[in-house]
Amino acid sequence: MTPKRSLRKSVTRSKNGDFAHVADSFYKGAGLAMEFEYWNAAGVLMIHAAIAFTDALTVKVGGVKSSGDDHMSAIDLLREVVSLDERGREAAGHLARMINQKNLVSYSGEIYAKADVEKLWKHLERYRSWALLLLGSKPLI
Repeated sequence: MTPKRSLRKSVTRSKNGDFAHVADSFYKGAGLAMEFEYWNAAGVLMIHAAIAFTDALTVKVGGVKSSGDDHMSAIDLLREVVSLDERGREAAGHLARMINQKNLVSYSGEIYAKADVEKLWKHLERYRSWALLLLGSKPLI
């Protein structure tokens, strides 16, 4: 029996920079939301930044991006497309922790606090650093 492949959509590899640009916009927006203490908004933007960085990576390496409704499938696709060393596996773990928070921060009615967002920010910073290394980009901020 062959393993199930993640839902994916073909994308021209040259579009990876566009996804990285979107990721950077979400990242900057999260920083601004934190400054104004819009904790839930910051959390949502952080998670979407991580997902967009994931799309940039899978598009650059494999010419595909996740197309499923379940954002956890983006992690599966990342593992399928990008050869992950130890640091990459750690980065995928940071991504998983962020995506696990997506429904809670977005849809549950839970009020996020500064401490909640600071935890997400650490995960995003670590994931972003790894993603930029693979993308061959310097931090855009």
